[in-house]
Amino acid sequence: MANLKEIRNRITSIKSTMQITSAMKMVSAAKLKKAQDAITAMRPYSSKLTELLQNLSATLDSDAGGVYSTQREVSKVLLVTITSNRGLCGGFNSSITKQVANTVAEKYNNIEVDLLAIGKKGDDILSKQFNIIESKNEIYDDLTFDNVATIAENLMSLFANGNYDKIELVYNQFKNAATQIPQVEQFLPIKPIEGGDADAVNSDYIFEPSKEEIVEALIPKSLKTQLYKAIRDSFASEHGARMTAMHKATDNAKELRDELLLTYNKARQAAITNEILEIVGGAEALNN
Repeated sequence: MANLKEIRNRITSIKSTMQITSAMKMVSAAKLKKAQDAITAMRPYSSKLTELLQNLSATLDSDAGGVYSTQREVSKVLLVTITSNRGLCGGFNSSITKQVANTVAEKYNNIEVDLLAIGKKGDDILSKQFNIIESKNEIYDDLTFDNVATIAENLMSLFANGNYDKIELVYNQFKNAATQIPQVEQFLPIKPIEGGDADAVNSDYIFEPSKEEIVEALIPKSLKTQLYKAIRDSFASEHGARMTAMHKATDNAKELRDELLLTYNKARQAAITNEILEIVGGAEALNN
């Protein structure tokens, strides 16, 4: 019977775990819907703004406001890693830490690389391998464009002042609840138009006021939007990954509970059979 008691305790424990994982799944599903709607609505705006930025930057020199487009020899790189503050989301955070390690090994093997960490989980893991100049884990407490803009302004200043020759964002791009795609996206300098013709691009637009005045306002806004989109992408991916992970955990707990119930019933039946045999054996002994 001691064995039966142990099995009952395990079944009770698993049922409690199932309730927790099921509740976390429902919470993440609710948060995912809101985060998914936000990033889906934002992507077209961000893409068009980036396109305009590339078109205009291709026609400017550094003195005319194209400092953020200046291509320099890369001797120092800053990677902005975007992870989550909480765990229980499957391989969401580990995929970013692996992507960072692979990027450094493959692209920047002999180049000095620093990190700016957004997200406590990535900060904890990556700080053991790389130099983290700053952590912005509190951004998730109030994820607004204005708060993200402050981080973007700091990154723009670091590049403009020559502290870093290249800045890249490493984050999970949201595809659906079950799929998150690790991305390494160049933030600064602004990437030129691939295969583009500056004169052809310029002819598509009529500038009012001057091109320089437009770029002066457009570049900072575009870069802030790019960083905000990346964090929003990661935020939606986090909830999708957590919802999927908790769904799998709940299913696994159900399977384990069913197996233990079967084991418990078999053990209980065996115990009852043994008691019946003992009673029958005792009765036969008395008759004899």
